[in-house]
Amino acid sequence: MTTTHLDPFDLSGRVAIVTGAARGIGRAAAELLASAGATVVGTDWVPADDFRTEQLDASDQGAVDAFVAEVAGRHGRLDVMVNNAGVIGDLSPLHVTEAELDRVFAVNFKGVVFGSQAAARLMIERGSGSIINFVSGAVDIAIPAVAAYASAKAAAHQFSRSLALEIAPHGVRVNCIAPGWTDTPMNTRHSVVEGSLDPDRHAAYVESRRSSIPLGITGEPIDQAYAVLYLASDAARFMTGNTIRPNGGMTTPW
Repeated sequence: MTTTHLDPFDLSGRVAIVTGAARGIGRAAAELLASAGATVVGTDWVPADDFRTEQLDASDQGAVDAFVAEVAGRHGRLDVMVNNAGVIGDLSPLHVTEAELDRVFAVNFKGVVFGSQAAARLMIERGSGSIINFVSGAVDIAIPAVAAYASAKAAAHQFSRSLALEIAPHGVRVNCIAPGWTDTPMNTRHSVVEGSLDPDRHAAYVESRRSSIPLGITGEPIDQAYAVLYLASDAARFMTGNTIRPNGGMTTPW
């Protein structure tokens, strides 16, 4: 008999880690999970002044292992791991450098691997858990201007699918979120003039992106956060090895 939960999105009593939680999508996800009742531990490379996060370098395997184990020990469990931390660069395939590849892959690929492994070990022992890895719409379409970023996200995507199959028998789920263009601090780099954000230039840039999205709206961090809540919750109990694409139809693979 299938058990029906009146509120499958209630995360009361559960513990979640969200990396890259100081701003943007990570912050929205951390706040939403907390509002659903979860105890949330947010991390970032440089914690935000106005939002409580703990410092963690997602690309440092030893630090990630120790941090995840410490959080589980502190709170008695770990139910949700959101590997969201990411960096981006603007170099084409012909011009991407070894240093750029190392920088981007360290966070966007290795960070996902290390965070997933550390969480999976604990979740396997409990026989349950949800690992949520952020990839990108760039895994579905070619974007030459961000070659290293797209390649690292594609690697993280494939790793996640492989991990999902390996640990599914232990009751642990692994899924990805591949956002379409979302208005986050990461994208303000296109609107900086002489070291400062130009509001008019940013507004024009956002409008140019909005006009390319089939739904005709701009993605916001909360749109991605709702996908996190779904995958973290019992509503997604039958979901693993999948990729959710909140993108307004922009990067939907046909």
